[in-house]
Amino acid sequence: MKLATYLANGQRHVGLVDTDRQQVTPIALSPQQTSRGVLSVIELLAAGHPLPATSGAAMALDAVQLDAPLPLPRRNVWCVGRNYRAHAAELSGSVFKNNDNDPSRWPIVFTKVPECVVGPYDEVLIPAGVSSQIDYEAELAVVIGKGGKNITPAAALDHVFGYTVVNDVTARDVQMRHQQWDMGKSFDTFCPMGPWVVTADELDGTRTRVRCWVNDELRQDGLTTDLIFDIPTLIATCSRGITLYPGDIIATGTPAGVGMGMTPPTYLRQGDRVRVEIDGIGAIENRFVGDAA
Repeated sequence: MKLATYLANGQRHVGLVDTDRQQVTPIALSPQQTSRGVLSVIELLAAGHPLPATSGAAMALDAVQLDAPLPLPRRNVWCVGRNYRAHAAELSGSVFKNNDNDPSRWPIVFTKVPECVVGPYDEVLIPAGVSSQIDYEAELAVVIGKGGKNITPAAALDHVFGYTVVNDVTARDVQMRHQQWDMGKSFDTFCPMGPWVVTADELDGTRTRVRCWVNDELRQDGLTTDLIFDIPTLIATCSRGITLYPGDIIATGTPAGVGMGMTPPTYLRQGDRVRVEIDGIGAIENRFVGDAA
């Protein structure tokens, strides 16, 4: 099933998207539950409750405003760096030039603050006076459905609720300036997400395709079969000594073709549109604009 968070008639709802991706039907949740989006459904199911019944008439998707499926994650979004070999190679002479360039030893794991999450079609703000090197990173994100600690790779996929699309927007100059990446990854609006969560029974995230266009130019095109660290390994890594909870999000890395890897590097400018599409899920598309604040 496909679970979406959306706004209609001035209220937030959580609903089921039909097979043709044309309509969404609300499900019965309290206002407090709908404020947390699909996260509330994930937590209910993890606690052993049935999926709430539908409540109300279906609406056309083009008549509602899709929000991020998890509009405010319960904590930071887990993210993985240089997890496709071609992407690791294209950045080996830049942000990683002073680091160990063997990408196969351990995953690079960092986080983005939950407040940077925005909807699948929201504008992304270029932080004025802070960065001039804004980059895109198309990624498949795993949504945890069953919590756990020290999860083994063999059991990891049993902990997956589903998958969604994210753009791990990055301020490259800020990323290089600091020893940690969180600041360059966490500016307001730097994590567009959506358009919904597709449950694991409908999508094999280990075998799908990730693509990204900038102003209709295809820049990234990768298969998750090419991940250096596969999804079970990433779940096992993030849960080593750390409890994962239902609703936790793990962004699995981006394919080659980012702006920083181009010759010369080509960063996003005001007015640029970035579309990220993943087979079996759908697409998000965001316009980049100046931040006057």
